Amino acid sequence: MTYATKNPHKILPHLRRLARDTWFRLRTRDHVAYYRAVMKSDTARDPEGAVGSHTHKRWLALGRLQFDYLLEHGLKPECRMLEIGCGNLRAGRLFVGYLYTGNYYGIDISPDILMAAQDTIVRHGLGDKMPYLTPVRDLRFAFLPDEYFDVVHAHSVFSHSPPGVIEECFAHVGRIMKPDGWFDFTFDRTEGKEHQVLREDFYYRTETLVALAEKHGLRAVFMEDWENRHKQSKIRITRRRAA
Repeated sequence: MTYATKNPHKILPHLRRLARDTWFRLRTRDHVAYYRAVMKSDTARDPEGAVGSHTHKRWLALGRLQFDYLLEHGLKPECRMLEIGCGNLRAGRLFVGYLYTGNYYGIDISPDILMAAQDTIVRHGLGDKMPYLTPVRDLRFAFLPDEYFDVVHAHSVFSHSPPGVIEECFAHVGRIMKPDGWFDFTFDRTEGKEHQVLREDFYYRTETLVALAEKHGLRAVFMEDWENRHKQSKIRITRRRAA
C-alpha cells in the first residue's frame, strides 16, 4: 500500500501485468513453460524491452557493462563461453565479436527471443563468427560435453528463477566447466526475507546462494566491485579443487 501511494503511475501497468501473468500461469504446467509464454508476449512487443531494456540506448549500455566487466575479470579471446539466458544478444553480440570464431554458445528457454538474437547477428555482421544459439527446456546442460567451457555467464537470469531452477543449474554447471573455469551470475539481492513478485522477480539472500553452490561442490564469491555498476548483485562460482 505504501509503495502504491508513492508510485500511483505504476498501479495500472502492474494490474495489467498481473492479469496477463495470471492467465499464463493458468495455462502452463511449470515455471519454464510460464516464463516462455511471458517472453513470447514481451518479445512480440519489443525484443529489447523483453530483456529489460526500455530504450535502445539502455540496451547498448547494459550490454557494454557486462562485456567490460568480464574483460576486466579474466575473459580472453581464446575462452570458450556459454551464456545462459542469452536473450537477443544484448551483451552476446560483443562477446561473439571478441571471442575466436565458434567460441560463443548462447542458450535460452525462449525460442522467440533466440529468433531476435539471429536478427542481432545479421544486423551486426557477426555471422562469420559462427555463434551457437540453442533453445533449452532446463538447465541440466545434458547436450553439452564435460569440462568444455572456460566461462559461463548469466545476467538477469536467476532474478527470474525460483530456487529449484537455480539448484538445477548448480547441480550440473560444474560438469561443463573446465577445472579452472568460472561462472558469473547476477541476482536480485535482499538482506531481509526472501520473496518473489508475480512469480517473475525473485529476491535472494547472498548466503542462501553461496550455501546452495557449496552443496554441489562449488565455491561462490560475492563480487563486491560490481555493486555500484548495476542494481543486481553478482556472484562468481568456481569448481572446488580436490584435496
